[in-house]
Amino acid sequence: MALKSRNKVSPNFNMSSMTDIVFLLLIFFMLTSTLVTTNAFDLVLPKGKGVTVKKQTVSVNIDKDFNYYIDKDPVSPGLLEQRLQSIMTGADEATIVLRTEKSVPIEKAVFVMQIAYDNQYKIVLATDPR
Repeated sequence: MALKSRNKVSPNFNMSSMTDIVFLLLIFFMLTSTLVTTNAFDLVLPKGKGVTVKKQTVSVNIDKDFNYYIDKDPVSPGLLEQRLQSIMTGADEATIVLRTEKSVPIEKAVFVMQIAYDNQYKIVLATDPR
């Protein structure tokens, strides 16, 4: 007499738990990717409530006609780095406060920031506290 076992193993694979895990991972990565921000900020400059540096070594100003000034003295863009180096020699904390008008393109500000980066000066972008 042949006895049949009641516990049969099904050769089919159940995918329902696998799809649940995939959907949970998808939701997790979608939520965490929105929290990661790039280096681009959605800022409206030059308004802000921040306070600029109390100990300022030198101020670089750029007006709406793209003229560069160190404090109140006009300087050409070609001589800006040399003038900053001569002013900043011997300064404990070499800090530049960059003041630009709203209409000045960002390339003009980045030009001054690159000079500060190359010479390892600290630079602060001044904002209007109103």
